[in-house]
Amino acid sequence: MLTPALSATKPRADDLLAWYDRHRRDLPWRAKPGEAADPYRVWLSEIMLQQTTVVAVRPFYLKFLDRFPTVHVLAQAQEEVVMQAWAGLGYYSRARNLHACAKVVVARYSGVFPSTEEELLKLPGIGAYTAAAVAAIAFNEHAAAVDGNVERVMSRIFTIDEPLPKAKVQIKTLTEELVPTDRPGDFAQALMDLGATICSPKRPACALCPWMSPCQAREQGLQETFPKKQKKAEGQLRRGAAFVVLRADDTILLRTRPPKGLLGSMAEPPTSDWDPAYEPSRAVLDAPLEARWQRLPGVVRHVFTHFPLEMTILFAKVPKGTPAPDDMRWTPRLRLYEEALPGVMKKALVHALGDLPPEPAAKAENA
Repeated sequence: MLTPALSATKPRADDLLAWYDRHRRDLPWRAKPGEAADPYRVWLSEIMLQQTTVVAVRPFYLKFLDRFPTVHVLAQAQEEVVMQAWAGLGYYSRARNLHACAKVVVARYSGVFPSTEEELLKLPGIGAYTAAAVAAIAFNEHAAAVDGNVERVMSRIFTIDEPLPKAKVQIKTLTEELVPTDRPGDFAQALMDLGATICSPKRPACALCPWMSPCQAREQGLQETFPKKQKKAEGQLRRGAAFVVLRADDTILLRTRPPKGLLGSMAEPPTSDWDPAYEPSRAVLDAPLEARWQRLPGVVRHVFTHFPLEMTILFAKVPKGTPAPDDMRWTPRLRLYEEALPGVMKKALVHALGDLPPEPAAKAENA
């Protein structure tokens, strides 16, 4: 098998950019040809796109941008408002870091994003990829932004046998060597588009690829075997319980999770600890208040990055005027859309209530 050093033909940035000029994706955060990129929009989109697809991000991005049109507006917002706007997108630490980063950009840089990878890396929630992407796309800095799409393209072009994540350093180096001195931002976006639309994980459209000729994996018919990946150890199943309480005035008992840790600062119906040894038959012992609890059939399943979860749902109805336990609150069922409820907690509420009231049309348009 050929190695990068023995590759007969080196891919050319000009070929990729010519393809990009004809086939670039029209994305709401992407500047039109000839327009200058907005660093705030580039940064916002890159944070949202971490471990999330373009299809899922597009509607969230537009609503979020309408609600927080500038970094100043975002920095001045209350954290719970930001978390509520992020609800449903997942990986909620991104929202907390996003808010923290906005505050630093406003306080330290007067609302103007720094333009270099080195300075961007000092900001909360910005890692190596995001720093390179913002530097290249927003400021045309000579930077190699390497995401999953780029890793796939480069590992196929150069038949990189070392599995990910160990191959990341080699892929970064090879990508840096290809970044042109002019149009580095377009090159970064072109490489991402190539991986997203042509060099797909399964059945890549090699005949349409501008780098078909120098691609060593295509030459050997091994495209789908790259990139090589180390097998991930599956997280141990955890179990727990969620307690859904409906008060007679049509309000639901909720609380806010601690700011640190999984789903930090998000809203939830009260829950037990999540533990592999949790015994669902004893869940009522963890109930937040005394009531006639009903254990509902089935469980709510959710898969987090590091472990799967199964939650038993207990449901109770209580009289009007029942006080909320300490650090909890009653939220009108029709206003649950205003709470920063993550997907797993929405599942728990749906399991108990049958459905959640939709967000009002006017609210949805202006959120």
